[in-house]
Amino acid sequence: MLTDDTNEEDVSLFDAEEDAGRRSKTKNIKHPVASFFHLFFRVCAILAYFLCEHFSSNNFIGGMVTIILLLSCDFWTVKNVTGRLMVGLRWWNQVDDDGQSHWVFESRKGTKNSHVSDSESRIFWLGLIVCPVVWVIFAFSALVQMKIMWLPVVMMGVVLQAANLYGYIKCKVGGKTDLKNLATNYFGRQFLKQALSKDEES
Repeated sequence: MLTDDTNEEDVSLFDAEEDAGRRSKTKNIKHPVASFFHLFFRVCAILAYFLCEHFSSNNFIGGMVTIILLLSCDFWTVKNVTGRLMVGLRWWNQVDDDGQSHWVFESRKGTKNSHVSDSESRIFWLGLIVCPVVWVIFAFSALVQMKIMWLPVVMMGVVLQAANLYGYIKCKVGGKTDLKNLATNYFGRQFLKQALSKDEES
């Protein structure tokens, strides 16, 4: 009897320690270098544009080249490295034997369990969503202020960062899912819920 009780206690303690270890793993940052470079290039590109636009208008070519290099490094890093490591997602284009081009959107199996850290996931999606919004604001600002020479640079920032955002959203919701249909279904469900709640109140 005593041995059975002690064995049950040992098993329960072991399970508790394992669960605690899993929780700590999901909260900690597993890939600090990837997390750093996920934000580094895109934040540097935004800062470089802001500083060049306001303080260094004389050296337009140098600023433009610097921003484009930073945006290109950011696009490659996020598409090929940080998405795979931080959230277990990746997307790319492949050409088959017939010469047909196909977009592939993949999600690693089991990403909701032990492979993905909650902190890294927040960092990844926050950087992925906020920075394109900043570039869209820069684009409207350049149009309003008639800064035509900066417009191609800003549009490149919008396109490159929006491409990564679109690709990873497709990976998240499923590569075969049409985002337009997904949005339509979501708003349809919301409308149905509101109609049902009104009927229940009446």
